[in-house]
Amino acid sequence: MKRNAAKLDGGTIWIGVNYWSRTGGPLMWRDYRPEVVVEELGIMRDHGITLTRSFFFWPDFMPAENTLDERLLRHFDDFLDRHRALGMSTIPTFIVGHMSGQNWDPAWRAGRDIFSDPSFVAQQEWYVRELTARWKDHPAVAGWLLTNEIPIYADWPSRGIGTLDSRAVTAWVKTLVEAIRSTGATQPVSVGDGAWGAEVTGADNGFRIRELAPLVDFHGPHVYRMENDQVRQHLGAAFICELLDIGGKPVVMEEFGLTSDYVSEENAAHYYRQILHNTLLAGATGWMPWNNTDYDALWNQEPYRHHPFEMHFGLTDDQGRPKEQLREVKRFTELLRKVDVARLHREDTGIALIVSSYLEKPYPFTQPEDHTSVFAHTRQAYVAAREADLPVGVAREADGIPEDCALYLLPSAKQLTAPGWRQLTARAEAGALVYASYFTGEHGVQRGPWWPKLDETFGVVKKLRYGLTDPIEDEELRLIFRRDFGGIAAGEELVLAVAGTEHSRSHLPVEPNGAEVIATDAHGRPALLSHARGRGRMVLCTYPIEHMAAVTPRVNPEPTWRLYAALAQEAGVAPEVTVPDPRVLVGRMAHEDGRVFVWFVSEHEEQLSCRPTLPQGAALRDLDGAPLTSVTLPPFGVIVAELTA
Repeated sequence: MKRNAAKLDGGTIWIGVNYWSRTGGPLMWRDYRPEVVVEELGIMRDHGITLTRSFFFWPDFMPAENTLDERLLRHFDDFLDRHRALGMSTIPTFIVGHMSGQNWDPAWRAGRDIFSDPSFVAQQEWYVRELTARWKDHPAVAGWLLTNEIPIYADWPSRGIGTLDSRAVTAWVKTLVEAIRSTGATQPVSVGDGAWGAEVTGADNGFRIRELAPLVDFHGPHVYRMENDQVRQHLGAAFICELLDIGGKPVVMEEFGLTSDYVSEENAAHYYRQILHNTLLAGATGWMPWNNTDYDALWNQEPYRHHPFEMHFGLTDDQGRPKEQLREVKRFTELLRKVDVARLHREDTGIALIVSSYLEKPYPFTQPEDHTSVFAHTRQAYVAAREADLPVGVAREADGIPEDCALYLLPSAKQLTAPGWRQLTARAEAGALVYASYFTGEHGVQRGPWWPKLDETFGVVKKLRYGLTDPIEDEELRLIFRRDFGGIAAGEELVLAVAGTEHSRSHLPVEPNGAEVIATDAHGRPALLSHARGRGRMVLCTYPIEHMAAVTPRVNPEPTWRLYAALAQEAGVAPEVTVPDPRVLVGRMAHEDGRVFVWFVSEHEEQLSCRPTLPQGAALRDLDGAPLTSVTLPPFGVIVAELTA
C-alpha cells in the first residue's frame, strides 16, 4: 500500500512558525512596530524558518459591519513588505476570535450563530473576500487559513463535540473558500480548525475531515496532547499525521509546541526533535511551531494575565534570544537540505494497521467509548510497530481494506463491520497473514466481540457465556510460546501489562478446532492461535494486549513489539534495516534518484549504542560520506544515514 507524503504544489516544504510580535501579541496591530517585526523575522530566518502564520485579529480588523480598519490594513501592507524584503512569506488567518485561552467577539456580532446565521455568514464572506482581494497578488502571501481553532470559539466548553452541526459547518467552509477563490487567489487554502474531527479523535466536533477534504488544499493538525507515556507522547503527533491520509492531501503540522513554564529547555529541545523527525517519517511536509517569541511585557494583558503560561511558548525569549528549541528547528532544516527533502517520499509497504470505521462513523446505538477506544488501541499498535521497525501503513476500514499487503494488524477491536471482516478473510484466503486481538469493550452495552463467525474464522470453539465476561485475574500476562514463531523461540515468554475496566479486562476462552496453538497463558489456556485460511492465515490473540498497554502509564516499550516483529517475519515482510533495541526506532525515506535514507530515533533518556542489521551486501554511511557500522545516539537523539549497496 502507498503511504501519504503529499507535498503542496511544486513540491513546496513549509518550515514556518506561528507569529505574533512581542509588542502586543494578539493586539500587535494596534501598536505596530516595524523595527521589532524586522528583528523578530530576521531571527527566525537565521534559524532556517522562512514562513510565518499571521493573524488578523478579527475585532480590530473589522470594527463594524461592512467596515475594515484602514490603519491596520496599512500595517499589514508593511508586514508583507517586510517579509518580501527578507525572502520570507506568510499565511494570513482570517477569523481570529479564539487565541491562547481567550475568546473575543467582534462588537457587532450580537449573539448570532457563526455558521448558520445568514447575515453573520454574509459578513464573514465579505470580510474574507475583501482582505483576499487586497493581498492575493502580493508575493509574500503563501497561503490562506480561514480560522484559528474555531471549534473552541464556537462552543468552548465542549470544543464543539456534539454541539456543532456538521452540515452547517461544511456549508460555511465552502462559502468562505469560494469567497477566497472568487478574487482569483490561487494560493493553498485550509481551515485552521486543528483537524480535531471524528476521523482523528473519535469525537465529532462538526468539522468532519472527510467532508472538508475536497474544499481544502492541506490538512493542518494542532497537537498539544498530554500523555502518561513518553513514547506515546513522542509518536502521538506522528500517528495523527498517519490518520490524516484523507483525500491524498498534504499534512502540515500547523501548530505544535510547548511552554517553557512546563519543561526545562533541554527537554523542550528533545520534544521538538522528536515531533519534527517522527512527523516527517509519518508523512508531514510542513511544520509551524507555536510560536515565535515570549510575551513577558504583556503580563497584564489578556489572555496572558489569566493564562500566564501562554507567555512562554516562544522559540525566543521576550528579548529575542533563541531558546534551544529554535536551535533544534535550525538543525532540522539543515538536515532537510542535506537529504533534499522536497524529493523524498515514503516507500510503499506490505504491512497495514487497520483502523476500524467505528472511529469515525456515527453508527446507531453505539457508545462514545466505541469510537475513542479505536484511536487509543491503534495508536498503541502503531507505537509497537514502530518499536519493531516495521514500515507500517495506516489503513482505514472506511476506505476499504487495501489488497496489496502481506500482513494486516487489527488491534483490540471490539467492532468491525461485516463487510470489513469479509475483506480481511478474503485477504487471508489470498495469501496474507491477518492478526486480530480480542476486546470486549470498555462498557457494558452489548458487551462482547462484534465478530461474525468467530469460530469458523479462527478455527476455534469460543467458550463465552452470554452477558458475562471472563476476567483476567493475573497481575501480568505471560505468553509462553509452544513453538518457534518468527524470531521468538519455543519456550520464550513475553510478559505484558494487564489493565482495563471491569468490562475490558477480559480474555476470550477458546478451544482449538483446526487452529494451531502458538502460545498459551500461564494457566495453559490458548493465548495465540494460527488458523490456515486459503493460502494465508488468521492469527488470533485471545487477550486485548494493545488495549491493556494503551491504558497503562509509562509502559513503552512493552513486548507487543516482539510479537509484531514475529508476525512480520512469518508474513515475509520483516524490515530490511532494524536494530535489536525497541528504544531505537528505525524509519526510511527514499529519494527520487534512488538513494535511501535511514533514520535512527532514540526514545531513551540516556545514550544508546546499537549495531543495525542490514540487507546482505548493504552498508551505512553518514551524511558526510563516512562509513557507519554502529549507531550511538545521545538522549532522545536522531541520526540519519544513507543506505548504500
